[in-house]
Parts: sequence; structure tokens; C-alpha cells
Amino acid sequence: MTILNPERSEIHQILKQAKRIAVVGLSDNPERTSYQISERMQQEGYTIIPVNPKVDEVLGEKAVAKLADIEGHIDIVDIFRKSEFLPALAKEFDVIDADVFWAQSGIVNDEAYNFLKERGHTVIMDRCIMVEYLLSGKG
Repeated sequence: MTILNPERSEIHQILKQAKRIAVVGLSDNPERTSYQISERMQQEGYTIIPVNPKVDEVLGEKAVAKLADIEGHIDIVDIFRKSEFLPALAKEFDVIDADVFWAQSGIVNDEAYNFLKERGHTVIMDRCIMVEYLLSGKG
């Protein structure tokens, strides 16, 4: 099956309404793309929740080991992990209170996509959240 992302207008609406972004694989290294993109999104007013069992804190926010450890609603789960990790993350995502499963540029997995779409979830893959934010005219 081919990955079919929402229309750009829908992606821009998602970004307009979102407040909390859980970032899976967020590194505490300022040289990493995950850090740089998350920092920019934080500067734009989003609450960033680092999801990484190997760090205690990133960007001034306490990190959690897994999605299930996050309290409260999550608008977007933004993923900076290799494609082979997406099926397990899709299963984690399916049991939490989150709106959008978002895999960054270059990250695609048909199994995860099909699993989530069959359950009615909004899925975005192979798109950079910061690029989409800038394209929406917000940044």
C-alpha cells in the first residue's frame, strides 16, 4: 500500500490547532536534527515532550521513557527513529490519547501506516514538521 498523507491544508490545520508535541527519539545533543527542529517548534510556542529513555531532560523539559508515560492529551507524536521502529511505536500510539502520528522526513513504514489507518488514526509520514510549519505561513 502506498502512504497517503493528508492534504497540505489539513496538515496546516493540524499544526494550527496543536499545542503539545511528543518527540520520540529527541536527542539532548544540539547538533542533532531532532534537537534543532524541536527547539524551533518550542520557540514557536509548542510544548515539547521528549520521549527518550536515555536522557533525563531536553530543552528544559523532563524526558519520559515511552509514550505511555506522558500524562494528558498529546496533539502530535513526532518521530525521529528509524523506519523499522515504527510498527512498535504505532502500537504504543494506538493506546494513548494522541491525535496525529507523524514520522519525519525519510521515515516510512507500510506496516505501521496500515495498522494506524485501519484504526482510524491520522498518519503523516516522510514529512518534516518544521518544513510543514514554515509552509503553513506560521514561521
